[in-house]
Amino acid sequence: MNSEHDIHVVELRLSYRYVQEHPWVVAAVNGFLSAYFMEQPSFRVQRHFDELESGMHVWLCEVPGTMKIGSLLRRLQADIPPCRYGQTETEPSTRPQYVIDFPEKS
Repeated sequence: MNSEHDIHVVELRLSYRYVQEHPWVVAAVNGFLSAYFMEQPSFRVQRHFDELESGMHVWLCEVPGTMKIGSLLRRLQADIPPCRYGQTETEPSTRPQYVIDFPEKS
C-alpha cells in the first residue's frame, strides 16, 4: 500500500492553562490548520471540540502517512505564544495525541 494514501487520525490538543492565558490561540490554531489544508490538501481537520473532562481544546486531524507531525507543530509554534509540545503516552490502539502547553521553566 502506498504510504501517501495511508491516512491516520491524530489529536492536536491545547492545554486548559495555555488557553486560559492566551484565549485568542484557539482562533489562531483554527486559522493555521485551515491554511495548512490549503497548502496540503491531504491534511484535514475532522472535528474541533472542547473536552469537558480536561478543559482542553482538541482537533482531530487526518494526516497522510508520509506527513511529519513535528514539522506542522514547529510551524504552528512560530505563530503562537511561547509553548512546548509533545506526544503523550497512549495505548497502541488509540490515536496519537500531541499536546501544546506552556514551555518548561528553566
